[in-house]
This record gives sequence, structure tokens and C-alpha cells, in this order.
Amino acid sequence: MGENWTDRDVPSQKGRVAVITGANTGLGFDTAKTLAEKGATVVLAVRDVEKGKQAAARLGSTADVTVQELDLSSLESVRAAAADLHGSLPKIDLLVNNAGVMYPPKQTTRDGFELQFGTNHLGHFAFTGLLLDLLLPVEGSRVVTVASIAHRIRAAIHFDDLQWENSYDRVAAYGQAKLANLMFAYELQRRLAAHGTTASLAAHPGVARTELMRNSPAVARALFPLVAPLFTQSSEAGALPILRAATDPAALGGQYYGPAGMGGYRGRPQVVASTPQSYDAGIQRRLWTVSEELTGVKFPVG
Repeated sequence: MGENWTDRDVPSQKGRVAVITGANTGLGFDTAKTLAEKGATVVLAVRDVEKGKQAAARLGSTADVTVQELDLSSLESVRAAAADLHGSLPKIDLLVNNAGVMYPPKQTTRDGFELQFGTNHLGHFAFTGLLLDLLLPVEGSRVVTVASIAHRIRAAIHFDDLQWENSYDRVAAYGQAKLANLMFAYELQRRLAAHGTTASLAAHPGVARTELMRNSPAVARALFPLVAPLFTQSSEAGALPILRAATDPAALGGQYYGPAGMGGYRGRPQVVASTPQSYDAGIQRRLWTVSEELTGVKFPVG
């Protein structure tokens, strides 16, 4: 099963509750679809509620699916969503931090953070911290954070200018945000290990054909359809590493799943390695401390 793992290998999810951010389209939707088909109760945590309802309808009338409003670019919305979920869910078995933005023009979140760092990392950091008490009592619960091969591309944690106020490079800013996702996943696992119930894993989709490319430079968008068949894979295939990290009984906390072929661009989901700097525990801890300060969210672990 290991080398040829597919969605058919996802075990029954009956009785499990999964919360997935950005689940109205792309990787999030495909992850939600498989989990719902396997019997999970699924919460689509989305910025646009109407699009979330449309996605829920596409999952079919037999799926146990609800929609939760969540704008990760607003800490107020993150806190409100967490409060709503505390009121509606007795537990969470699986939290998939999937939503994100890629290569936008320079913008800031409602709280003044650079949009990619604020949404992709800080929003998920806060959301996870506020929901962790619903995961910790659940044996076998998991947090899966979606990273990217972009954590290898001109990526570093720029503590001297995290919000890109001095200059802005959309590619490097995305690289920082996705590197931060990975470092968060690894540091969270280190803090969860002593509790023994909840695991933190990471996954990346390779290069999947999703709407995430919409903010890419015009030249890249023009060339993408021509070269896509050579090094990309479908959104459904891109969701497989996420699903494996979320459901494979053999998966372990701290592991990183991604496509095994073509330099990580496409292929079957397997455990993969990230860059050496992503494993730097000192930077992970520093990023964690800064993230707590910026969001005002303290985790009940660590």
C-alpha cells in the first residue's frame, strides 16, 4: 500500500469530525469530498459562505457537511469562527490548515500583516491555537498543515521585516509564509508530543492545478497551460498527501507528506524531506514566540 497509496486506502472516517479551511474549492474541497465519502462529519471553514454552501451542495445530500465562516486575514473572524465551533462541536478529530493566498500584489490583512504571511501562517496559527482544546482530549486526533515546495524558493523567515514593509517580493513573501507553515507544524509536534493524543503533520500537493495560480505573473499564467501537462497533477492527486497525513494509521507526528516523483511536483504521496533550515529548532521557537505576540493567541501546550 505504501508506494501506491490512493484515496481508496483512506480508512473509514465514521465518527470523526474534520474541520478544513479553504474547503470550497481545490485541494480543500477534494480533501473534504473524500473524508465525507468515508463517513466523516466535515466542516467547510471558508471566507465566502455562499461559495461554501455551493460546495456543500456538490458533496451531495448524504454527506454530513456544514459551513463555517472563516476569514483567515482577520483575527476577529478567526476568533469568532473558533467560538462558533466550540458551540457546535463536541470534539475535533482532524484540523486541516489548507487555505491560502499565493503571489498577490502587496496587501495587508485587517490587522496590518502582510497578506501572505498573515493569512497563510498567522491566521492558521491562531485558528489552531484556539481550537486545540477540542483536539487534545481525542486519541488519534491530528493537525495537518498544508505547506508547499515553495518553501524551497527564496524562502527565509525575515525577522527584521516579517511584514515586508521595507520592500516587497511576492515570490519571496510566499516562500516565507510556506516555510513558516512547515516550521509551525514541526514546532507544534514538539509541543504536542508529551500529551500523546494529538499529532501535528505537514503535507504539500506538489504542483496541483488549482485556482491558487490566479495571482501569478502574467507570463507565468500564459505559459502554464502549455507546460502544465509536463510537471503538474490534478487537484484530486494533489490532495492525496493531505489525505494520507490526515488518515493513514501509520503516519506519525512530525512527518511531511508530498508527491514522490519528479522533484516533488507530482506522484504518489509519501514521506518527504523539507529543507535543512525548516528543521532549525531555534528559528521554529523564535517564530512561535513572535506568532503568539502578533496574534495574542497562547497555546495550551508547550
